[in-house]
Amino acid sequence: MWKTLATDFKGRPVLNRAFGGSRFPDAIQLFDKLVVRYRPRQVILYEGDNDIGAGATPAQVYDSFLQFEKLMREKLPEAELVFVSIKPSIARWALYPKMQEANSLIKQYIEAHPQRLRFADVGKPMLGPNGQPRSDLYVEDGLHMTPAGYEIWTRVLRPYLKK
Repeated sequence: MWKTLATDFKGRPVLNRAFGGSRFPDAIQLFDKLVVRYRPRQVILYEGDNDIGAGATPAQVYDSFLQFEKLMREKLPEAELVFVSIKPSIARWALYPKMQEANSLIKQYIEAHPQRLRFADVGKPMLGPNGQPRSDLYVEDGLHMTPAGYEIWTRVLRPYLKK
């Protein structure tokens, strides 16, 4: 749903391979089709939100991240992987502690293995002064983002992008 991706990162060769309802098993199963075939120098990955929404545990999300990262090392050993933290949302606010736990496990792994791995935290800037998700960042469903939400992601991700 990030319709402004190409203009948000103007001058960079971005390719949006996202699809609604995606979960880690999808990204792993479709890895060759969605990632390898394009031979990217860098992969920006957002997964885990729908996994936890569907009942996956933080440990399962972490294990799935490790599977994806292993595919990166095997099939794209020179490419960098940037994991975008699982975002807070109004619709899944009750699940956010589990999402934070998954984020923490993944961040710890990335910090211990920093070569070609980065962690981009979009969570903190999406919370208001009250510590709750900012309502202006979400459409009516409370899950998907408005242009203001994507503006935050653009600001957070821009420093991570390779030229």
